[in-house]
Amino acid sequence: MQIADTFPKIESVGLNGLLVRFADTLSEPANRAALAFQAAVAAEGWAGVEETSSSLTSTYLRFDPLHLTHGALTAQLAALLACRDWYAAAPPHGRRFWRIPTVFGGDLAPQLVEAAELAGQTEAEAIATLSAARTRVLTLGFAPGQPYLGDLPANWNIPRQSSLTPQVPASALVVAVRQFVLFANATPTGWRHVGQTAFRCFRPDAAEPFALRAGDEVQFQPVSFEEYRNIMKSDSTGNGGAVMEAIP
Repeated sequence: MQIADTFPKIESVGLNGLLVRFADTLSEPANRAALAFQAAVAAEGWAGVEETSSSLTSTYLRFDPLHLTHGALTAQLAALLACRDWYAAAPPHGRRFWRIPTVFGGDLAPQLVEAAELAGQTEAEAIATLSAARTRVLTLGFAPGQPYLGDLPANWNIPRQSSLTPQVPASALVVAVRQFVLFANATPTGWRHVGQTAFRCFRPDAAEPFALRAGDEVQFQPVSFEEYRNIMKSDSTGNGGAVMEAIP
């Protein structure tokens, strides 16, 4: 299913980059296409391509212009785009499903009630909805290893705040525009703080510093404050009590 006649588009990014855009706005098919196409480009192993990555709706390639021209790489990309319907492509292999213990609301996540009201739900309904959602890591960005996750149900298309919260802690779960963000670091934000985890997205001393990958799936499972406190006391790895399994 193609989003529109004008997509996908191949655009130049400076002297050594090309961007393949699948849509102007986020949708599940466009994100699926960006993830699948990035994996396909990486699998091609084209000489001169030095880096590939995906965003919410695009795939980026950085290349060596001394060994590969814009024109030549554009032709390769166009041929690969034409070989299938990327909007209906299967997600890439190697994905994982994570269940991350999360305290919803209370003193640790004080904006849950406000967010629930905007979504037309009670606090209990909001916890049930948010913890039942099996979300996809749409992309990593803004901070090292930091995931944007979605899509949430349509009633969670709530706006960002009109002003910033001066700071929420690392591992905070925030929500807006049908997405979660799980913060890698303490940071100011315009998104509402609805949950708190002990899961560290960025682990600079680990063999794989970014715990999550684009395409992984994540569910935030509710725990009590006491359970969260015990996880914080016993966990020295930053895994935050999360359980991970491979997706076939």
